[in-house]
Amino acid sequence: MNDVLLLKGEFQKASASAAIPHVNIPDKKQYDTSKMKRILLDLLKEKEYWGNDRIIPGALISVHYIEVVAKSNRIKSLLSGKRGSNENIVGARFAFFEDSIFPSNHIITYNISLDELDESISILEKTIEIIDSSFDGKVNKDTVAVIENYRRENYPFKDIISKSTLLNVLSDCCYIDYIDRDIPIKPHDITDASIVTFYDVNVPAVKLLQDIGIETLGKNLWDKNTFLLNKDETLKTISEYPYFVSMATVDYKELLTIEEKAVDNDGKRKLPEPTNEPIIGVIDTAFDKNVYFENWVDYIDAIKEIPLLEEKDKHHGTAVSSIIVDGPYLNPQYDDGCGYFRVRHFRVANSGKFSSSSVMKNIREIVSKNTDIKVWNLSLGSRLPIGNNFISPEAAELDKLQNEFDIIFVVAGTNIPEGGEAPMKIGAPADSLNSLTVNAVRKNNSPASYSRTGPVLSFFYKPDVSYYGGDKNDDDDMIHVCPGSFDSYLSGTSFSAPWISRKMAYLIGVLGLSREVAKALIIDSAAGWNRMDDSPSSTIGYGVVPIRIEDIIKTKDDEIRFVMSGSIESYTTYTYNLPVPISNGTQPFYARATLCYSPVCDRNQGVDYTSTEMDIHFGRTYKDKKGRIQINSINENTQSDDIKQVLTEYNARNNYRKWDNIKHINETIKTRSKPKKVYEKGLWGLSIKTKERTSDKKGRGLQFGVVVTLKEMFGENRIEDFIQQCQFRGWLVNRLSVENMNKVNIVAEEMLKFDD
Repeated sequence: MNDVLLLKGEFQKASASAAIPHVNIPDKKQYDTSKMKRILLDLLKEKEYWGNDRIIPGALISVHYIEVVAKSNRIKSLLSGKRGSNENIVGARFAFFEDSIFPSNHIITYNISLDELDESISILEKTIEIIDSSFDGKVNKDTVAVIENYRRENYPFKDIISKSTLLNVLSDCCYIDYIDRDIPIKPHDITDASIVTFYDVNVPAVKLLQDIGIETLGKNLWDKNTFLLNKDETLKTISEYPYFVSMATVDYKELLTIEEKAVDNDGKRKLPEPTNEPIIGVIDTAFDKNVYFENWVDYIDAIKEIPLLEEKDKHHGTAVSSIIVDGPYLNPQYDDGCGYFRVRHFRVANSGKFSSSSVMKNIREIVSKNTDIKVWNLSLGSRLPIGNNFISPEAAELDKLQNEFDIIFVVAGTNIPEGGEAPMKIGAPADSLNSLTVNAVRKNNSPASYSRTGPVLSFFYKPDVSYYGGDKNDDDDMIHVCPGSFDSYLSGTSFSAPWISRKMAYLIGVLGLSREVAKALIIDSAAGWNRMDDSPSSTIGYGVVPIRIEDIIKTKDDEIRFVMSGSIESYTTYTYNLPVPISNGTQPFYARATLCYSPVCDRNQGVDYTSTEMDIHFGRTYKDKKGRIQINSINENTQSDDIKQVLTEYNARNNYRKWDNIKHINETIKTRSKPKKVYEKGLWGLSIKTKERTSDKKGRGLQFGVVVTLKEMFGENRIEDFIQQCQFRGWLVNRLSVENMNKVNIVAEEMLKFDD
């Protein structure tokens, strides 16, 4: 088998080209001023309502777009003001086709001042006047072309409205369906105590609650706009402030009971004493110290004020830790070759019902005090399905913690509860985008009977991967655990996630890889070559992760796998310097690539949750007609500023995973192999183009990891040729192995001595 290679070298950086602003009204989107007049009436109604409202000094206005709309096609001049329309966005959600899981269009909520609302009304009135008088009331691509072709000196409407504003308003009205006030949360959505989030307006949420007689002391959670309210308080809040509550989700979660099949153990199992093995953090129910692996677990009770109710309150957490410490001994069929791991185990809940808000507060404190731990296992989850239009507060908190502390959570995908019907959406916090969410499969790699499904926010693929979690419908397909002084055979995603925590801890703690590279290796190994397209399953994710760690950090003899990492500082981060071997004047390789990164996320933005988009292009390089180097991407990705865009936002998301933090692109292996034509001396390129939702560029400095696999079409081993060519072109090439990484770490830690 071939080792995975680490390529280190300098990526080139490039700023975005200064594109000339251009407004395009496609033929199919032509309209007349009757539509503009309807939008004007909508704005006038909003002015009347908010002008009489004294709760906030401004307006909350929701724009219903005609489709899932790209950032470039969102309104630019209407609802704008000094900051610009995109900076005034306080929430975004989807509307849905009838009886469909697929979104039909965006609903985006803006918070603007009344003066800005007046200005929007004024410029729309002026635009209507111009189009009616000079263009027969029609707006199409010809209308836009005429206005764009006016030079500054002969632009006829300069005393009425600027040319750029006129064009922007025409584009704005093209993509707007109508404008209204939006009520995201209805009373029937509230069934229990809830975590309630307000839109970020110019009045503190604390004041809004106090004004209706709700005491806020101790109820404020992770940010200034999120509160824990009982059922009556929640219903009163949405009754008094129907337009200000953006999200509400039930606080109380329930840990599903374990159906244990207890068996006696022989009591003879002895483990060596722990030394410097990596530590995995386990956040779960209590730990039972009466187990043979007690010396490998440092147990900390994070909720000492809450007593243990029953002995079974220890079983779930202890079973999870038993897999992390000694899973391969208990389940030799799943021996992963990763060895033992130490555990730091924290009790944050008892079995049964618990407050997720309290758990998440404890998790923040736990993580902040244990920064030496890089991999955390979380096998707690909600029996209730996630919502369509917002990330759960628990998942959002995990995403924040992962960015703040450079860690990764491995999260169980949650199980269908007794009496539940499939399909059922996954439960919080399995919707955490930066986490690695794990579902369960049977030993034959088919989904377990209790598997729940994604997607998240109607778009993001979850789960990420799957692993063996047993199935109670087959006694021979259960997971052997040690939940106490006895052994047991259990099933559930709670017991598939710890196996992936072991692999992540090996990649990060033993091999020293970044979390982004480690995650990309896990995703890439699960995807493999067998998939017919790059769309993961809503139940299994990108696939089932291989059992043996060697199948992740090594490849077959006819494959070359290399990893690269870096950070984003400019619009484009790229290299055109990857020398793929040539044979008989061709390049006989299939290719696939996986990109992972952890964007800053904002729950208040609803379905526009991720702040940064990294768009990957990988393939052969060539020169275009202007002599510029371009990449012929293996997935035919045409998203680029240099190419005229014909993609809708919906297709860009579905085809190229726009705004997703995982990108996996692959070629399909065919029965008849056709080697690739050689371009540009056989060099391939990797380019990552970065887009931001807001002007503060939260993506600057974000780390990324890329895994590339090349498969030789005729079974030849060409890795040595690849290594030599990479070194010749200035790349530092290391083989990914424990021995080599130890040597690298020793050299890195040596003190340099200089001669006197």
